[in-house]
Amino acid sequence: MTQPDEGSVPEQEASAGSAGDAPVEPVETPTEPKEPTLEEQLAERTADLQRLQAEYVNYKRRVDRDRELVRAQGEAAVLQSLLTVLDDISRAADHGELEGGFKAVADALQQAVAKHKLEAFGAEGEPFDPAHHEAVFHAGESAEVDTTTVHSVMRTGYKHGDRVLRPATVGVVDPAAAVVPEESEAAQDDVLTDEAPDE
Repeated sequence: MTQPDEGSVPEQEASAGSAGDAPVEPVETPTEPKEPTLEEQLAERTADLQRLQAEYVNYKRRVDRDRELVRAQGEAAVLQSLLTVLDDISRAADHGELEGGFKAVADALQQAVAKHKLEAFGAEGEPFDPAHHEAVFHAGESAEVDTTTVHSVMRTGYKHGDRVLRPATVGVVDPAAAVVPEESEAAQDDVLTDEAPDE
């Protein structure tokens, strides 16, 4: 067995002594949190309930809005698929072929689509609106109109509420350019002759 060095013993004792000399900091014991009063608990639960109620109201509004949007989109899709049928009915009426049982069916169909807010537009004399009309030709100018106006309709337009399902295909006419009246031309001639130098 090896004996421990005599020199090492004092070092250990010295280190132990120095550790004992350091001041010992008191350990802080955690204080227990104060228990909330009944009023504070009631206020907290009330705030939680109000927050949950607000979240539910917002959720219900969002669901109702989405449901209405989906319903309107489905309705518009069905109505758009019926536009060609309505065009055929309109052409048959223009050629005098809409009579008898066929007329009764056509009238029932038009009443049904009207209940779903399908509205036709694009008649002669309407002011031209690029958001609702598609102009395919220009029919010249006319002194009878003050703004660009629908002159003829090739295909009726339809809208569902505020949404345009199909623009009306039209020809347009512009207002006539301003013409200088003859009296003003004669007055200009008089002014020119008065200003001419005498020879």
